[in-house]
Amino acid sequence: KRLAQLGLRIPRSPAPAANYVPWRKSGKQVFISGQIPKAEDNSLLTGKLGANYSMDEGKAAARLCAVNLISQMREACGGDLDKVKAVVKVEGFVNCTPDFVDHPQIVNGCSDLLVEVFGQEVGAHSRFAVGCSSLPLGVAVEVGAVVEVVE
Repeated sequence: KRLAQLGLRIPRSPAPAANYVPWRKSGKQVFISGQIPKAEDNSLLTGKLGANYSMDEGKAAARLCAVNLISQMREACGGDLDKVKAVVKVEGFVNCTPDFVDHPQIVNGCSDLLVEVFGQEVGAHSRFAVGCSSLPLGVAVEVGAVVEVVE
């Protein structure tokens, strides 16, 4: 219902880019592999924070990562996002220069959308937000997650 209220469309899950599975369920937990800011048209949001990418662009990239996380959650729940009981942890990586220090603000682009979609009680999560010298395919952000689901 919240997706409709937000006017947000969640696309089909992107296929993995290498030899791994997009998510793995263990008991009530689903471990979601790192999602990159890949749009439905297969375009990528690429860039390096602190060099050629603005804060707003970085937050938008993190938000698109969240859209792809939600898509993977939907797959793991057999199409029913109401089965998501808690977003437990978000793992954020920011492609940035060594002097860039605003990683948490960038990853908020992901965290904010998860709380908007699932509400504070389900969507609020623990997380880390770290900088790194590069990410796959030159993307600006990559985000993984752990969620708890109803069995």
